[in-house]
Amino acid sequence: MQGLVHGGNLGSLLQSQIIARVVATVDALPRHSMGSTNILPLRTPKGAVQTAQANGATVISAGNAERYAPYMTVLADVDPHALVAWYKHNYPLFQQAYRELGYPRGYFNDRLVVAIDDMLVAPDGQGQAAVVRSGAHYHFVDPQLQSLSNGQKLMIRLGPQNEQQFKAKLRMIRELLAGGQVGH
Repeated sequence: MQGLVHGGNLGSLLQSQIIARVVATVDALPRHSMGSTNILPLRTPKGAVQTAQANGATVISAGNAERYAPYMTVLADVDPHALVAWYKHNYPLFQQAYRELGYPRGYFNDRLVVAIDDMLVAPDGQGQAAVVRSGAHYHFVDPQLQSLSNGQKLMIRLGPQNEQQFKAKLRMIRELLAGGQVGH
């Protein structure tokens, strides 16, 4: 990448931009509102939310989990040890992006652990949850599900099998993060 721009470091610029978006997304996961959808480091899954009718209600269909297949393939291929090593190596960039987001005294690693812990406590097995369409988006009919954080709602939309795989990977990452002090 460095050869694409004379006298510049395109790789570093792109990496810092991606890290800034990852930091903003991680910060938003335990919240109840995403704020800007421009913060997401990845594109949202292709296609509309897949729904079905069950007992007179619109529910997230089992087929909706297929929308996440490309992300789940990447997740399955990610080596948690390599990911955490890369994260620790680049932690100063994550911390800088976190400060620029408006947290001059906090540590991004603490926020990352909060986000991981929040997603890990998402209710299990909520596939086929009842939803209602409101404009361009679906909302959960159950007020308890609708009141969940962004990260917990994501877990439900993934589908039960994807959720189990994602949580297993998050547990490994969480354990590796806890095994070594980062950023303090």
